[in-house]
Amino acid sequence: MRQKHPGESLGSLCELFGVTRQAYYEAASHERKTSIIHSLVLSLVSDYRNDIPLIGTRKLHFLLLPALSEHGVTIGRDQLFDLLRFHGLLIRRRKRMVKTTDSSHWLKKYPNLIKDLIVTGSNQLWVSDLTYIKTLEGFSYLSLITDAFSRKIVGYCLYPTLEAIGCINALQMAVTTRKRDPTHFLIHHSDRGIQYCSAEYVNILKEENIAISMTQSGSPYDNALAERVNGIIKNEFFPKRVYQNHREAVKAIAKIIHAYNMKRPHASIDYLTPDQAHSHQGMLTKRWRRYQRKRKNVSEHADS
Repeated sequence: MRQKHPGESLGSLCELFGVTRQAYYEAASHERKTSIIHSLVLSLVSDYRNDIPLIGTRKLHFLLLPALSEHGVTIGRDQLFDLLRFHGLLIRRRKRMVKTTDSSHWLKKYPNLIKDLIVTGSNQLWVSDLTYIKTLEGFSYLSLITDAFSRKIVGYCLYPTLEAIGCINALQMAVTTRKRDPTHFLIHHSDRGIQYCSAEYVNILKEENIAISMTQSGSPYDNALAERVNGIIKNEFFPKRVYQNHREAVKAIAKIIHAYNMKRPHASIDYLTPDQAHSHQGMLTKRWRRYQRKRKNVSEHADS
């Protein structure tokens, strides 16, 4: 019996399903190209998440566009969502649990100076806050000072306790990197935690002619920007990471802050990195948009 040539078998299959051989070959070619494109996209996503492990999909899409363009590849935002969802790479956000603020103390508290304030440049408003990092030795506490205009972290310190010295070290770093300008009015805003009300912390602010502003309630919305930056550092860079000890965590934090300042774009500052925005002159465009969720399970994932 004569064996059928592979082409004859293919022809029979095409006839059975009502398609031409040309359509079959075009579909096979498209599938191969799609597979290559997806591999390229996933490789680039992996590269970015090596520096920013939990960066959101929309920011990933913005970052991927130039690199993909060099390869003659285009991918839409929804396509990227679908691709990452298929491979289980969409991000779930987690809530912070440890309380770092104690405002029930006798030290002097200062009024809120930033209500309705419009910031037009860097080093006009700094916001401060604390978050925590887990180590096998216990918790370490990260003090951050962020420039409100550029979102750049201008001072930071990881300290093994909640003593004021951690916040003081972060403030001293911020002060040393600040370009002094007698005509430039700078406000330091924080919650009413005991660390920010301590005599040494307040004295540094006064010596540097930095106005002191504090929240008037315990609501995180009163210091929303600082809370937001803390959330980015914690949730996008070291989710559930437990370091061996404080020393290891200190080394990791230095790399994380550098990656945040130099590599992570923000929709609130025209998709610039904080370092780029810090030297920017003039107002920055906010690219925030409200996105409608298509499916229930999508709402569980990060898209910022």
